[in-house]
Amino acid sequence: MNWRLWQDRAGRYSWLMTLALAGLCLPMALIGYDAIMGQLGPRPYNAFIHEVGVWTFRFLLLSLLVTPLARIARWPALMTVRRRIGVAACLYAVVHLAGYAADQSLDLLHIASEIARRVYLTIGFVALLGLVALGITSTDGMIKRLGGPRWRRLHALVYPIAVLGLVHYFLQEKADVTVPTLMAGWLAWLLAYRLLNRVLPDGQARSVPVLLGLSVLAAVGTAGAEALGFWAVRHLPPGLVLEANLSFDWDAGIRPAWYVLAGGLGLTLASVVGDLKQRARRLARA
Repeated sequence: MNWRLWQDRAGRYSWLMTLALAGLCLPMALIGYDAIMGQLGPRPYNAFIHEVGVWTFRFLLLSLLVTPLARIARWPALMTVRRRIGVAACLYAVVHLAGYAADQSLDLLHIASEIARRVYLTIGFVALLGLVALGITSTDGMIKRLGGPRWRRLHALVYPIAVLGLVHYFLQEKADVTVPTLMAGWLAWLLAYRLLNRVLPDGQARSVPVLLGLSVLAAVGTAGAEALGFWAVRHLPPGLVLEANLSFDWDAGIRPAWYVLAGGLGLTLASVVGDLKQRARRLARA
């Protein structure tokens, strides 16, 4: 990528590139500001590591969303920012590890022994190595060197890497699995859409009935996963968590399943809008 960060490949200014750059840098800037101002709480290193790790996974999910959204909304220009979001996820993951190393006083032998001894750290480290491999091979030069087919096979590993990152997230959460469950629901939606896009006839995966059905199933699965997660971590009866999902209590907070459903419905609406825009363009050309 030898063009400037706010320009497209043709060297023209791109508002989409600029917006993506600002959005990718903003979380780290805010976390850094909180660190400088001493606003990360009584355990600042832990808070820093946690926040950067959460944003790593958010950007990883966002990078996986780009291609489905570009297809569903008929917005091909969105593909221009996918690589940068993926590289940002890689950089945040490296900072996440650096924060952990700093918290361990940069004792490399101790860090290595902890990674080998603790399962969730081992899984997270493997995911990090995978992200670094994808980040290093994200340049135009590496695409040419590896060749298109080999490069695509390598970067398809982003999906198992995301699953490993999610498992790492779940295992390190000791009390509240709400946010990991939300991430799991969205990842499940993305993985299911990828599968449907492969097995269904051309264009059918972005149809309204398929997207609606996928969204409902992902939401139901998220509710079930949250119930199992709280049962495993806090020994809460699964029925109690499922009842909380159905009650929709604003005071208690909206459960992850509803956010997953809202995201799926938003993508369904994007499909409708994309179709309307395409029809309008066809009428204008006619």
